[in-house]
Amino acid sequence: MNPPLPGTELRDTSTAALVEGAVAGLGEIILGKETQLRLCLACLLARGHLLIEDIPGVGKTTLAHALARTLGLSYQRIQFTSDLLPADIVGVSVWEPETGQFRFHRGPVFAQLVLADEVNRATPKAQSALLEAMEEHQVTADGQTYPLSEPFFVIATQNPLYQVGTFPLPESQLDRFLMRVELGYPEAALERQLLLGRDRRDLLTSLEPALSAQQLLRLQGEVPRVHASEALLDYVQAIARYTRQSADFEAGLSPRAVIALLRAAQAWALMRGHPGVLPEDVQAVLPSVAGHRLAPRDESRFRSATAVGRHVLESVPVP
Repeated sequence: MNPPLPGTELRDTSTAALVEGAVAGLGEIILGKETQLRLCLACLLARGHLLIEDIPGVGKTTLAHALARTLGLSYQRIQFTSDLLPADIVGVSVWEPETGQFRFHRGPVFAQLVLADEVNRATPKAQSALLEAMEEHQVTADGQTYPLSEPFFVIATQNPLYQVGTFPLPESQLDRFLMRVELGYPEAALERQLLLGRDRRDLLTSLEPALSAQQLLRLQGEVPRVHASEALLDYVQAIARYTRQSADFEAGLSPRAVIALLRAAQAWALMRGHPGVLPEDVQAVLPSVAGHRLAPRDESRFRSATAVGRHVLESVPVP
């Protein structure tokens, strides 16, 4: 048996087994989207939040529910509409005559995995209530601060085609999402499996957790400890510098975006069993991390986040 190539040794076989078990479970529900599933897991391991932007009916809601079941997390779905109030997200204080006091009734945001469905259909006021929870991992109501569950993960969805009656997320709020992914249509053979197989909702009820919340917290704690060499950091900073200096983009990657890129690459390296972050780990996550943060001056040249990421990677050599 040949020895493994340098940089491909398993860092932790138990970590690899947990990740592969989660990917396998998710793959039974969401067919043919292994890359997107791995990106979702990397986003969660990096303690980030996920934006899924795609047309209706491709499995966005099903993916969120499947992630919650696979990872053993409590789950709540919030349907964002134009009349949604912050209290519908956070919760509300109710007067109790028996005690003569107000008692806070927690809203759906106190779940470990929260699906913000069609997030751009709510008003900015409702969106900002979710923003505090995403950024601070806490909510404030009636002058009191309440910590959220750990782990805490928001998956937001939106439809990129129909913008009538919507409130587009501002750049400051888009930046709070560590990654944006698209699912796309299934291949013909996999679509045939969907037509002939069981309903995805029935499969969800039988999906067993691949790991516990405590195991997930342990993996999240390992991500920042994945080694990133000086050369790797030079590569990440070169990518950031190119986006800031290039005439192709309205603005470059912010320092927060660069930190997000490194954390996502560390999570990807951990999942792949690499002893340290490799350039290909950065390349694997860059389109999903940078695509919604970089606004092209000429949108006809870059029609997708993948195209933006490919352009940046082709323009920045590996040191």
